[in-house]
Amino acid sequence: MQLKQKIVALAILPLLLAIAVIGALVLAHARQLGEQQERLIETSIIASKKTELQNYVELALSSIAPLYGSGRDDPVTQQQVLATLAGLDFGSDGYFFVYDGNGRNLMHPRQPELVGRDLVSMTNPHWVQAIQALLLSARNGDGFQRYQWQKPSTGQLTEKLAYVVMLERWGWMLGTGLYLDDVEQATRQARTEVAQNIRSTMRAIAGVALVAVLLVFACGLMLNLSEHRLADRKLKQLAQRIVCSQEEERSRVSRELHDGISQLLVSVKFRLELACHELEAGRSQALSTLRAGLARLGGAIAEVRRISHDLRPSLLDTFGLPAAIGQLAVEFEQRSGLPVDYLERLGLARLPDRESVALFRIVQEALANIERHAQARSVTIALTRSGPTVQLRVCDDGIGFDVMLIEQARSGGIGLRNIRERIEHLGGRFRLSSAPGRTELMVNLPLPG
Repeated sequence: MQLKQKIVALAILPLLLAIAVIGALVLAHARQLGEQQERLIETSIIASKKTELQNYVELALSSIAPLYGSGRDDPVTQQQVLATLAGLDFGSDGYFFVYDGNGRNLMHPRQPELVGRDLVSMTNPHWVQAIQALLLSARNGDGFQRYQWQKPSTGQLTEKLAYVVMLERWGWMLGTGLYLDDVEQATRQARTEVAQNIRSTMRAIAGVALVAVLLVFACGLMLNLSEHRLADRKLKQLAQRIVCSQEEERSRVSRELHDGISQLLVSVKFRLELACHELEAGRSQALSTLRAGLARLGGAIAEVRRISHDLRPSLLDTFGLPAAIGQLAVEFEQRSGLPVDYLERLGLARLPDRESVALFRIVQEALANIERHAQARSVTIALTRSGPTVQLRVCDDGIGFDVMLIEQARSGGIGLRNIRERIEHLGGRFRLSSAPGRTELMVNLPLPG
């Protein structure tokens, strides 16, 4: 995976992770709110039903108050009370029921087959538990009880909320109840709405995530295209600089061959031809002419060596970088007349070919710039070792220049920009500072191994 793809992936993955965490938190909170809403709805409905049941029971007590409050306990009065209660109802599933203290049913208008039967001793577990719980609630004074009972309109076992009171003088339990299937319907509707809200919220989060991922991908694609264009432009500029550098180097070599070696060889040819004519004529100066030709030939050989030395100094391969830079300093002093203070503390460290050539070319370029532009009075070259790095420093006391302006210029030979690119390619650091009276070029290269 390329670096740009890794950057895009590192941008998308945290975004997706954050959206997933947000979605999980929203889902958890939505479910929690849904459960709270269900409990709130159920509590509210149960509270209203409890109030309704209390009102119904109070109405029933008011209906039988004349008979029960008369103080008569004879069977006729009790049957009149049961008949009055049997005639009271509210809806198809709303009725009153009466049990004695032992759980025997005394009145049940919707299920008359239960009248006279002891429901506590019956084998139906729902009825046994229900009647026991009702009697316990009535005796404790709480009165409310939830249990399963057969709903008259459907014939199915349905959860029911009952409210019962004790008629203490007769030992009867009077009560009524409301079925809670509407509570289940309300909570089911609330759960459905919550689930729909959760789905819509998750779809919205997924949409936002998709849009965000597409935006990041589009930005990454645009960045990639921009980087490709920039890289192509830099590559074209580098190729152009390489071509220009090659052409300049070829022009320099061609000029030196034409102006130097070629003229020397032509001069040698003329001297040798003159010596031949003088020998044929028997003149005595033929020997001196041959010696002058040999001297010119020696000059041509020296010029070839100089050009070869400029292209690739033999000292760099034979004795290493310190000796090659020392030779450069000596030749610079002879050529320019400027004193050079050369300090070499590299020790026994020997640099590979790439690093040696890079540092040599940097010194060569720096000395050429100083000779052409600096108007300096002295030059200092220091090649030292500092820990795991080699440090090269070239200083002069010339007029200085604007570093930013020179580095931004597109013209020139190898140039400072190419020096910087070469050092960065080798993993080193390049620093250049200049002011009137002091210009310093500093290079740090890591030692291999």
